[in-house]
Amino acid sequence: MNTRKYLIFTTSLIWLTFANIAQAEPANPKIVHLLNRLSLGIMPGEIERVQRSGVDKYIQEQLNPDSIVEPAILNDRLAKLDTINLSPVELFQQYNPNRPIDGQKPVPELKKIQQKQARQVQNQAIEARLWRSIYSQRQLNEVMVDFWYNHFNVYADKGIDRLWVGAYEQQAIRPYALGKFRDLLGATARHPGMLFYLDNWQNSKPNSNKKGRPQGLNENYARELMELHTLGVDGGYKQDDTIALAKIMTGWGFKQPGQKVPDGYSFQFNSNRHDFSNKVFLKQHIIGSGIGEGEQALNLLSRHPSTARHISFKLAQYFISDNPPKSVIDKLSKRFVDTDGDIKLVLDTLFHSPEFWDRKYYGSKFKTPYQYAISSIRSTGTDVNNIKPLNDFLKQLGMPIYGCPTPNGYGNTQEAWLNPDSMTRRINYATNLAKGKLPISASTTIAANTPPTIPMVAIDPLKLAATLGNNFSDRTQQAISTSSPEIRAALILGSPEFMKK
Repeated sequence: MNTRKYLIFTTSLIWLTFANIAQAEPANPKIVHLLNRLSLGIMPGEIERVQRSGVDKYIQEQLNPDSIVEPAILNDRLAKLDTINLSPVELFQQYNPNRPIDGQKPVPELKKIQQKQARQVQNQAIEARLWRSIYSQRQLNEVMVDFWYNHFNVYADKGIDRLWVGAYEQQAIRPYALGKFRDLLGATARHPGMLFYLDNWQNSKPNSNKKGRPQGLNENYARELMELHTLGVDGGYKQDDTIALAKIMTGWGFKQPGQKVPDGYSFQFNSNRHDFSNKVFLKQHIIGSGIGEGEQALNLLSRHPSTARHISFKLAQYFISDNPPKSVIDKLSKRFVDTDGDIKLVLDTLFHSPEFWDRKYYGSKFKTPYQYAISSIRSTGTDVNNIKPLNDFLKQLGMPIYGCPTPNGYGNTQEAWLNPDSMTRRINYATNLAKGKLPISASTTIAANTPPTIPMVAIDPLKLAATLGNNFSDRTQQAISTSSPEIRAALILGSPEFMKK
Protein backbone atom coordinates (compact mmCIF):
# COMPACT_ATOMS: atom_id res chain seq x y z
CA MET A 1 0.00 0.00 0.00
CA ASN A 2 1.51 3.37 -1.06
CA THR A 3 1.69 6.37 1.28
CA ARG A 4 -1.27 8.21 -0.21
CA LYS A 5 -3.54 5.16 0.00
CA TYR A 6 -2.35 4.50 3.55
CA LEU A 7 -3.21 8.06 4.60
CA ILE A 8 -6.63 7.80 3.02
CA PHE A 9 -7.18 4.45 4.74
CA THR A 10 -6.12 5.63 8.19
CA THR A 11 -8.06 8.88 7.90
CA SER A 12 -11.17 6.97 6.92
CA LEU A 13 -10.64 4.58 9.81
CA ILE A 14 -10.31 7.46 12.29
CA TRP A 15 -13.48 9.13 11.06
CA LEU A 16 -15.30 5.80 11.09
CA THR A 17 -14.20 5.21 14.67
CA PHE A 18 -15.62 8.49 15.89
CA ALA A 19 -18.65 8.22 13.70
CA ASN A 20 -19.26 5.03 15.66
CA ILE A 21 -19.04 6.98 18.92
CA ALA A 22 -21.45 9.61 17.66
CA GLN A 23 -23.86 7.08 16.18
CA ALA A 24 -23.66 4.53 18.98
CA GLU A 25 -26.82 4.22 21.03
CA PRO A 26 -26.20 5.95 24.37
CA ALA A 27 -26.48 3.70 27.40
CA ASN A 28 -29.49 3.92 29.66
CA PRO A 29 -28.90 7.24 31.48
CA LYS A 30 -30.50 5.82 34.61
CA ILE A 31 -27.81 3.13 34.83
CA VAL A 32 -25.03 5.63 34.12
CA HIS A 33 -26.39 7.88 36.88
CA LEU A 34 -26.61 4.98 39.31
CA LEU A 35 -23.04 3.81 38.69
CA ASN A 36 -21.68 7.34 38.85
CA ARG A 37 -23.21 7.94 42.27
CA LEU A 38 -22.86 4.52 43.94
CA SER A 39 -19.32 3.84 42.75
CA LEU A 40 -16.04 5.68 42.32
CA GLY A 41 -16.08 5.19 38.56
CA ILE A 42 -17.68 3.07 35.86
CA MET A 43 -15.54 0.10 34.84
CA PRO A 44 -15.57 -1.57 31.40
CA GLY A 45 -18.58 -3.86 31.02
CA GLU A 46 -20.30 -2.56 34.15
CA ILE A 47 -23.15 -0.80 32.38
CA GLU A 48 -23.99 -4.02 30.51
CA ARG A 49 -23.86 -6.04 33.74
CA VAL A 50 -26.33 -3.75 35.50
CA GLN A 51 -28.49 -3.74 32.38
CA ARG A 52 -28.74 -7.53 32.63
CA SER A 53 -29.26 -7.81 36.39
CA GLY A 54 -31.38 -4.74 36.97
CA VAL A 55 -30.99 -1.49 38.87
CA ASP A 56 -32.63 -2.61 42.10
CA LYS A 57 -30.51 -5.76 42.35
CA TYR A 58 -27.36 -3.68 41.99
CA ILE A 59 -28.53 -1.32 44.74
CA GLN A 60 -29.29 -4.20 47.11
CA GLU A 61 -25.96 -5.88 46.38
CA GLN A 62 -24.09 -2.71 47.16
CA LEU A 63 -26.07 -2.11 50.34
CA ASN A 64 -25.04 -5.60 51.51
CA PRO A 65 -21.32 -5.66 50.70
CA ASP A 66 -20.49 -8.77 52.74
CA SER A 67 -22.22 -10.80 50.05
CA ILE A 68 -19.82 -9.53 47.37
CA VAL A 69 -16.62 -11.49 46.78
CA GLU A 70 -13.57 -9.28 46.40
CA PRO A 71 -11.18 -9.89 43.48
CA ALA A 72 -7.95 -11.80 44.09
CA ILE A 73 -5.84 -8.88 42.88
CA LEU A 74 -7.14 -6.73 45.74
CA ASN A 75 -6.72 -9.41 48.38
CA ASP A 76 -3.18 -10.15 47.20
CA ARG A 77 -2.12 -6.52 47.34
CA LEU A 78 -3.64 -5.89 50.75
CA ALA A 79 -1.94 -9.02 52.10
CA LYS A 80 1.46 -7.47 51.31
CA LEU A 81 0.77 -4.46 53.53
CA ASP A 82 1.94 -5.65 56.93
CA THR A 83 0.94 -2.62 59.02
CA ILE A 84 -2.67 -1.95 58.04
CA ASN A 85 -4.22 -4.31 60.61
CA LEU A 86 -2.08 -3.31 63.60
CA SER A 87 -3.65 -1.61 66.61
CA PRO A 88 -2.61 1.91 67.66
CA VAL A 89 -0.55 0.53 70.54
CA GLU A 90 1.25 -1.94 68.27
CA LEU A 91 1.95 0.84 65.76
CA PHE A 92 3.29 3.12 68.46
CA GLN A 93 5.49 0.44 70.00
CA GLN A 94 6.91 -0.74 66.68
CA TYR A 95 7.08 2.43 64.55
CA ASN A 96 7.25 5.49 66.83
CA PRO A 97 10.30 7.33 65.43
CA ASN A 98 11.27 8.48 68.92
CA ARG A 99 11.09 5.08 70.56
CA PRO A 100 14.12 4.14 72.67
CA ILE A 101 16.30 1.19 71.71
CA ASP A 102 17.46 -0.92 74.66
CA GLY A 103 16.48 1.91 76.95
CA GLN A 104 18.58 4.48 75.06
CA LYS A 105 17.46 7.32 72.83
CA PRO A 106 18.27 6.51 69.19
CA VAL A 107 21.33 8.05 67.61
CA PRO A 108 20.71 10.30 64.55
CA GLU A 109 21.49 7.57 62.00
CA LEU A 110 19.12 5.12 63.66
CA LYS A 111 16.46 7.79 64.08
CA LYS A 112 16.48 8.38 60.32
CA ILE A 113 15.74 4.70 59.81
CA GLN A 114 12.94 4.84 62.37
CA GLN A 115 11.44 7.92 60.71
CA LYS A 116 11.47 6.14 57.35
CA GLN A 117 9.69 3.17 58.95
CA ALA A 118 7.11 5.53 60.44
CA ARG A 119 6.44 7.08 57.01
CA GLN A 120 5.97 3.61 55.61
CA VAL A 121 3.00 3.07 57.96
CA GLN A 122 1.17 6.05 56.49
CA ASN A 123 2.23 5.08 52.96
CA GLN A 124 0.75 1.61 53.40
CA ALA A 125 -2.49 3.10 54.68
CA ILE A 126 -2.66 5.27 51.56
CA GLU A 127 -1.92 2.28 49.35
CA ALA A 128 -4.67 0.25 51.01
CA ARG A 129 -7.21 3.04 50.49
CA LEU A 130 -6.31 3.45 46.83
CA TRP A 131 -6.21 -0.29 46.07
CA ARG A 132 -9.66 -0.68 47.61
CA SER A 133 -11.11 2.33 45.82
CA ILE A 134 -9.85 1.09 42.45
CA TYR A 135 -10.34 -2.67 42.67
CA SER A 136 -13.03 -3.36 45.25
CA GLN A 137 -16.35 -4.68 43.99
CA ARG A 138 -17.93 -3.25 47.14
CA GLN A 139 -17.98 0.19 45.63
CA LEU A 140 -20.74 1.74 47.71
CA ASN A 141 -18.84 0.76 50.83
CA GLU A 142 -15.76 2.55 49.46
CA VAL A 143 -17.89 5.59 48.64
CA MET A 144 -19.20 5.61 52.22
CA VAL A 145 -15.70 5.21 53.68
CA ASP A 146 -14.75 8.35 51.74
CA PHE A 147 -17.91 10.09 53.01
CA TRP A 148 -17.55 9.11 56.68
CA TYR A 149 -13.81 9.69 56.87
CA ASN A 150 -14.38 13.27 55.74
CA HIS A 151 -17.27 13.59 58.17
CA PHE A 152 -15.13 12.33 61.09
CA ASN A 153 -11.87 13.71 59.73
CA VAL A 154 -8.49 13.03 61.34
CA TYR A 155 -5.36 14.77 60.03
CA ALA A 156 -2.31 12.59 59.42
CA ASP A 157 0.32 15.28 59.87
CA LYS A 158 -0.59 16.06 63.45
CA GLY A 159 2.03 14.27 65.53
CA ILE A 160 1.46 10.61 66.23
CA ASP A 161 -1.64 10.50 64.01
CA ARG A 162 0.77 9.87 61.12
CA LEU A 163 0.92 6.34 62.52
CA TRP A 164 -2.75 6.10 63.41
CA VAL A 165 -4.86 7.39 60.50
CA GLY A 166 -4.86 4.02 58.74
CA ALA A 167 -5.82 2.21 61.93
CA TYR A 168 -8.49 4.83 62.54
CA GLU A 169 -10.05 4.18 59.14
CA GLN A 170 -9.66 0.42 59.47
CA GLN A 171 -11.09 0.14 62.99
CA ALA A 172 -13.44 3.09 63.48
CA ILE A 173 -14.81 3.86 59.98
CA ARG A 174 -14.85 0.78 57.74
CA PRO A 175 -16.75 -1.65 59.99
CA TYR A 176 -19.61 0.83 60.47
CA ALA A 177 -19.83 2.60 57.09
CA LEU A 178 -23.22 0.95 56.37
CA GLY A 179 -24.20 0.14 59.94
CA LYS A 180 -25.79 2.09 62.78
CA PHE A 181 -24.75 5.71 63.17
CA ARG A 182 -24.52 5.32 66.96
CA ASP A 183 -21.95 2.54 66.56
CA LEU A 184 -19.94 4.66 64.13
CA LEU A 185 -20.09 7.65 66.46
CA GLY A 186 -18.97 5.56 69.42
CA ALA A 187 -16.10 3.97 67.50
CA THR A 188 -14.71 7.33 66.41
CA ALA A 189 -15.15 8.77 69.92
CA ARG A 190 -13.06 6.00 71.46
CA HIS A 191 -10.29 5.76 68.88
CA PRO A 192 -6.87 7.23 69.76
CA GLY A 193 -6.69 8.81 66.31
CA MET A 194 -9.66 11.07 67.07
CA LEU A 195 -8.82 11.52 70.74
CA PHE A 196 -5.36 12.78 69.82
CA TYR A 197 -6.39 14.87 66.80
CA LEU A 198 -9.06 16.86 68.67
CA ASP A 199 -7.09 16.90 71.94
CA ASN A 200 -9.55 15.07 74.15
CA TRP A 201 -6.67 13.02 75.55
CA GLN A 202 -5.67 16.29 77.27
CA ASN A 203 -9.20 17.00 78.50
CA SER A 204 -9.23 16.82 82.29
CA LYS A 205 -11.40 18.01 85.16
CA PRO A 206 -10.98 21.72 85.87
CA ASN A 207 -8.17 22.87 88.17
CA SER A 208 -6.54 19.44 88.26
CA ASN A 209 -2.84 18.65 88.19
CA LYS A 210 -0.74 15.89 86.66
CA LYS A 211 2.80 15.51 87.97
CA GLY A 212 2.71 19.11 89.13
CA ARG A 213 1.49 20.48 85.77
CA PRO A 214 -1.90 22.23 85.69
CA GLN A 215 -4.60 20.44 83.72
CA GLY A 216 -8.10 21.49 82.73
CA LEU A 217 -10.94 21.37 80.25
CA ASN A 218 -10.22 21.14 76.55
CA GLU A 219 -13.38 21.86 74.56
CA ASN A 220 -12.05 21.02 71.08
CA TYR A 221 -13.58 17.58 70.71
CA ALA A 222 -16.83 18.48 72.47
CA ARG A 223 -17.35 21.42 70.11
CA GLU A 224 -16.66 19.46 66.92
CA LEU A 225 -18.63 16.47 68.19
CA MET A 226 -21.73 18.65 68.16
CA GLU A 227 -21.01 21.10 65.35
CA LEU A 228 -19.59 18.66 62.79
CA HIS A 229 -20.25 15.07 63.82
CA THR A 230 -23.84 15.22 65.04
CA LEU A 231 -26.13 18.25 65.56
CA GLY A 232 -24.69 20.63 62.99
CA VAL A 233 -23.81 24.28 63.40
CA ASP A 234 -27.51 25.21 63.65
CA GLY A 235 -28.40 22.20 65.79
CA GLY A 236 -29.70 24.15 68.77
CA TYR A 237 -26.87 23.71 71.26
CA LYS A 238 -25.34 26.52 73.31
CA GLN A 239 -21.93 27.27 74.76
CA ASP A 240 -23.10 25.86 78.08
CA ASP A 241 -23.70 22.55 76.27
CA THR A 242 -20.15 22.65 74.89
CA ILE A 243 -18.74 23.11 78.39
CA ALA A 244 -21.01 20.43 79.83
CA LEU A 245 -20.03 17.96 77.10
CA ALA A 246 -16.34 18.71 77.61
CA LYS A 247 -16.78 17.89 81.31
CA ILE A 248 -18.67 14.72 80.42
CA MET A 249 -15.81 13.60 78.15
CA THR A 250 -13.03 14.28 80.67
CA GLY A 251 -10.89 11.21 81.19
CA TRP A 252 -11.54 9.79 77.71
CA GLY A 253 -8.08 9.07 76.35
CA PHE A 254 -5.77 6.24 75.38
CA LYS A 255 -3.45 3.89 77.18
CA GLN A 256 0.27 4.37 77.35
CA PRO A 257 2.64 2.02 75.50
CA GLY A 258 3.32 -1.19 77.37
CA GLN A 259 -0.11 -1.43 78.96
CA LYS A 260 -2.34 -4.33 78.02
CA VAL A 261 -5.13 -3.41 75.64
CA PRO A 262 -8.22 -5.60 76.13
CA ASP A 263 -10.15 -4.24 73.14
CA GLY A 264 -7.22 -3.73 70.78
CA TYR A 265 -8.00 -0.04 70.33
CA SER A 266 -5.99 1.26 73.31
CA PHE A 267 -8.90 3.37 74.56
CA GLN A 268 -8.72 4.22 78.24
CA PHE A 269 -11.06 6.00 80.62
CA ASN A 270 -9.03 7.63 83.36
CA SER A 271 -11.30 8.23 86.34
CA ASN A 272 -8.65 10.38 88.03
CA ARG A 273 -9.03 12.95 85.24
CA HIS A 274 -12.84 12.84 85.10
CA ASP A 275 -15.18 15.51 86.37
CA PHE A 276 -17.73 13.65 88.49
CA SER A 277 -20.02 16.64 89.02
CA ASN A 278 -23.64 16.52 87.82
CA LYS A 279 -24.23 18.22 84.47
CA VAL A 280 -27.07 19.54 82.31
CA PHE A 281 -26.53 18.70 78.66
CA LEU A 282 -29.08 19.48 75.93
CA LYS A 283 -31.60 20.11 78.72
CA GLN A 284 -31.02 16.61 80.08
CA HIS A 285 -29.67 15.99 83.59
CA ILE A 286 -26.54 13.83 83.55
CA ILE A 287 -25.61 12.34 86.91
CA GLY A 288 -21.86 12.35 87.54
CA SER A 289 -21.04 8.65 87.31
CA GLY A 290 -17.94 8.21 85.16
CA ILE A 291 -17.59 6.74 81.69
CA GLY A 292 -21.34 6.11 81.44
CA GLU A 293 -21.88 9.86 81.15
CA GLY A 294 -20.08 9.88 77.82
CA GLU A 295 -22.13 6.97 76.52
CA GLN A 296 -25.31 8.72 77.62
CA ALA A 297 -24.23 11.89 75.83
CA LEU A 298 -23.44 9.97 72.64
CA ASN A 299 -26.90 8.37 72.84
CA LEU A 300 -28.53 11.78 73.13
CA LEU A 301 -26.53 13.18 70.23
CA SER A 302 -27.05 10.23 67.89
CA ARG A 303 -30.83 10.26 68.42
CA HIS A 304 -31.35 14.00 68.34
CA PRO A 305 -33.60 15.32 65.52
CA SER A 306 -30.95 17.87 64.58
CA THR A 307 -28.46 15.05 64.02
CA ALA A 308 -30.93 13.24 61.78
CA ARG A 309 -31.33 16.39 59.72
CA HIS A 310 -27.63 17.25 59.62
CA ILE A 311 -26.62 13.76 58.43
CA SER A 312 -29.52 13.62 55.98
CA PHE A 313 -28.52 16.93 54.43
CA LYS A 314 -24.91 15.81 54.00
CA LEU A 315 -25.96 12.50 52.43
CA ALA A 316 -28.35 14.24 50.05
CA GLN A 317 -25.68 16.78 49.13
CA TYR A 318 -23.17 13.99 48.49
CA PHE A 319 -25.45 11.76 46.41
CA ILE A 320 -27.94 14.13 44.75
CA SER A 321 -26.99 17.78 44.47
CA ASP A 322 -24.86 20.51 46.02
CA ASN A 323 -28.18 22.12 46.94
CA PRO A 324 -30.45 19.14 47.64
CA PRO A 325 -34.22 19.60 47.75
CA LYS A 326 -35.85 19.94 51.16
CA SER A 327 -38.29 17.15 50.32
CA VAL A 328 -35.60 14.46 50.25
CA ILE A 329 -33.91 15.79 53.39
CA ASP A 330 -37.25 15.47 55.18
CA LYS A 331 -37.66 11.88 54.01
CA LEU A 332 -34.15 10.89 55.02
CA SER A 333 -34.48 12.59 58.40
CA LYS A 334 -37.66 10.68 59.16
CA ARG A 335 -36.06 7.42 58.07
CA PHE A 336 -33.01 8.15 60.23
CA VAL A 337 -35.21 8.70 63.31
CA ASP A 338 -37.51 5.74 62.59
CA THR A 339 -34.60 3.29 62.16
CA ASP A 340 -32.46 4.61 65.03
CA GLY A 341 -29.86 5.84 62.58
CA ASP A 342 -29.54 2.75 60.38
CA ILE A 343 -27.29 4.07 57.61
CA LYS A 344 -28.10 1.26 55.16
CA LEU A 345 -31.84 1.84 55.45
CA VAL A 346 -31.45 5.61 55.14
CA LEU A 347 -29.45 5.11 51.95
CA ASP A 348 -32.03 2.65 50.64
CA THR A 349 -34.64 5.38 51.06
CA LEU A 350 -32.36 7.86 49.30
CA PHE A 351 -31.67 5.58 46.33
CA HIS A 352 -35.38 4.87 45.85
CA SER A 353 -36.48 8.48 46.19
CA PRO A 354 -37.86 10.36 43.18
CA GLU A 355 -35.40 13.15 43.94
CA PHE A 356 -32.43 10.83 43.41
CA TRP A 357 -33.84 9.82 40.02
CA ASP A 358 -34.77 13.34 38.91
CA ARG A 359 -33.01 13.76 35.57
CA LYS A 360 -32.03 17.35 36.30
CA TYR A 361 -29.50 15.96 38.78
CA TYR A 362 -27.89 13.50 36.34
CA GLY A 363 -24.28 14.49 35.74
CA SER A 364 -24.63 17.50 38.03
CA LYS A 365 -22.09 16.70 40.75
CA PHE A 366 -18.58 17.99 40.08
CA LYS A 367 -16.07 15.30 40.99
CA THR A 368 -13.64 15.91 43.80
CA PRO A 369 -9.97 15.31 42.91
CA TYR A 370 -10.21 11.92 44.65
CA GLN A 371 -13.31 10.93 42.66
CA TYR A 372 -11.80 12.20 39.42
CA ALA A 373 -8.50 10.36 39.88
CA ILE A 374 -10.09 7.05 40.85
CA SER A 375 -12.75 7.20 38.14
CA SER A 376 -10.07 7.86 35.50
CA ILE A 377 -8.28 4.65 36.46
CA ARG A 378 -11.42 2.53 36.77
CA SER A 379 -12.98 3.74 33.52
CA THR A 380 -9.84 3.31 31.44
CA GLY A 381 -9.28 -0.16 32.87
CA THR A 382 -5.71 0.78 33.72
CA ASP A 383 -3.79 -1.81 35.68
CA VAL A 384 -2.21 -0.01 38.64
CA ASN A 385 0.81 -1.29 40.49
CA ASN A 386 2.37 2.01 41.47
CA ILE A 387 0.02 4.44 43.17
CA LYS A 388 2.60 7.18 43.79
CA PRO A 389 1.60 9.23 40.69
CA LEU A 390 -2.03 9.10 41.84
CA ASN A 391 -1.11 10.24 45.31
CA ASP A 392 1.11 12.99 43.90
CA PHE A 393 -1.76 14.13 41.67
CA LEU A 394 -4.07 14.33 44.68
CA LYS A 395 -1.49 16.40 46.53
CA GLN A 396 -1.20 18.78 43.58
CA LEU A 397 -4.95 19.30 43.60
CA GLY A 398 -5.04 19.90 47.35
CA MET A 399 -6.66 16.63 48.36
CA PRO A 400 -4.00 14.26 49.70
CA ILE A 401 -5.46 11.21 51.43
CA TYR A 402 -5.63 11.79 55.20
CA GLY A 403 -4.26 15.28 54.51
CA CYS A 404 -7.07 17.67 55.43
CA PRO A 405 -5.89 19.71 58.45
CA THR A 406 -9.31 21.05 59.46
CA PRO A 407 -11.91 18.96 61.35
CA ASN A 408 -14.64 19.53 58.76
CA GLY A 409 -12.82 17.41 56.16
CA TYR A 410 -12.73 17.96 52.42
CA GLY A 411 -15.67 19.56 50.67
CA ASN A 412 -17.71 17.68 48.08
CA THR A 413 -19.25 20.59 46.16
CA GLN A 414 -18.30 22.23 42.89
CA GLU A 415 -17.46 25.46 44.72
CA ALA A 416 -14.75 23.66 46.69
CA TRP A 417 -12.87 22.26 43.69
CA LEU A 418 -13.66 24.12 40.45
CA ASN A 419 -10.97 26.69 39.73
CA PRO A 420 -8.61 27.44 36.80
CA ASP A 421 -5.50 25.91 38.39
CA SER A 422 -7.17 22.60 39.25
CA MET A 423 -8.74 22.36 35.78
CA THR A 424 -5.34 22.86 34.17
CA ARG A 425 -3.86 20.14 36.34
CA ARG A 426 -6.73 17.77 35.53
CA ILE A 427 -6.26 18.34 31.80
CA ASN A 428 -2.52 17.71 32.05
CA TYR A 429 -3.16 14.54 34.05
CA ALA A 430 -5.77 13.36 31.52
CA THR A 431 -3.40 13.97 28.64
CA ASN A 432 -0.60 11.98 30.23
CA LEU A 433 -2.86 9.14 31.32
CA ALA A 434 -4.44 8.85 27.87
CA LYS A 435 -1.03 8.69 26.20
CA GLY A 436 0.28 6.13 28.65
CA LYS A 437 2.80 8.52 30.14
CA LEU A 438 1.79 8.17 33.79
CA PRO A 439 4.03 5.51 35.38
CA ILE A 440 1.21 3.80 37.25
CA SER A 441 1.79 0.43 35.63
CA ALA A 442 5.28 0.02 37.01
CA SER A 443 5.87 -2.66 39.60
CA THR A 444 6.93 -0.29 42.35
CA THR A 445 5.22 0.93 45.50
CA ILE A 446 4.57 4.38 46.86
CA ALA A 447 7.65 4.13 49.06
CA ALA A 448 10.05 3.39 46.19
CA ASN A 449 12.55 6.08 45.20
CA THR A 450 13.63 4.64 41.87
CA PRO A 451 11.71 5.80 38.79
CA PRO A 452 9.49 3.13 37.20
CA THR A 453 10.52 1.83 33.83
CA ILE A 454 7.55 -0.16 32.53
CA PRO A 455 5.59 1.94 30.01
CA MET A 456 1.83 2.08 29.93
CA VAL A 457 -0.35 1.47 26.91
CA ALA A 458 -2.24 4.38 25.38
CA ILE A 459 -5.98 4.41 26.09
CA ASP A 460 -8.36 3.30 23.32
CA PRO A 461 -10.86 6.20 22.98
CA LEU A 462 -13.56 4.04 21.41
CA LYS A 463 -13.51 1.56 24.31
CA LEU A 464 -13.41 4.40 26.83
CA ALA A 465 -16.44 6.07 25.25
CA ALA A 466 -18.35 2.77 25.31
CA THR A 467 -17.43 2.18 28.96
CA LEU A 468 -18.87 5.58 29.90
CA GLY A 469 -22.08 4.97 27.98
CA ASN A 470 -21.51 7.28 25.00
CA ASN A 471 -23.36 10.03 26.82
CA PHE A 472 -21.43 12.95 25.36
CA SER A 473 -22.94 16.23 24.24
CA ASP A 474 -22.88 17.22 20.58
CA ARG A 475 -20.20 19.78 21.40
CA THR A 476 -17.94 17.17 23.03
CA GLN A 477 -18.46 14.73 20.16
CA GLN A 478 -17.59 17.46 17.67
CA ALA A 479 -14.40 18.32 19.59
CA ILE A 480 -13.37 14.68 19.66
CA SER A 481 -14.11 13.94 16.01
CA THR A 482 -12.22 16.97 14.73
CA SER A 483 -9.13 16.50 16.91
CA SER A 484 -5.95 14.58 16.18
CA PRO A 485 -6.15 10.87 17.06
CA GLU A 486 -3.56 10.92 19.83
CA ILE A 487 -5.52 13.35 22.03
CA ARG A 488 -9.02 11.90 21.69
CA ALA A 489 -8.91 9.77 24.83
CA ALA A 490 -7.55 12.80 26.68
CA LEU A 491 -10.47 14.88 25.43
CA ILE A 492 -12.87 12.29 26.83
CA LEU A 493 -11.11 12.28 30.22
CA GLY A 494 -11.06 16.07 30.20
CA SER A 495 -14.60 16.52 28.94
CA PRO A 496 -17.32 18.25 30.98
CA GLU A 497 -19.18 14.93 31.08
CA PHE A 498 -16.26 13.13 32.72
CA MET A 499 -15.52 15.98 35.15
CA LYS A 500 -18.98 15.39 36.61
CA LYS A 501 -20.93 12.44 37.81
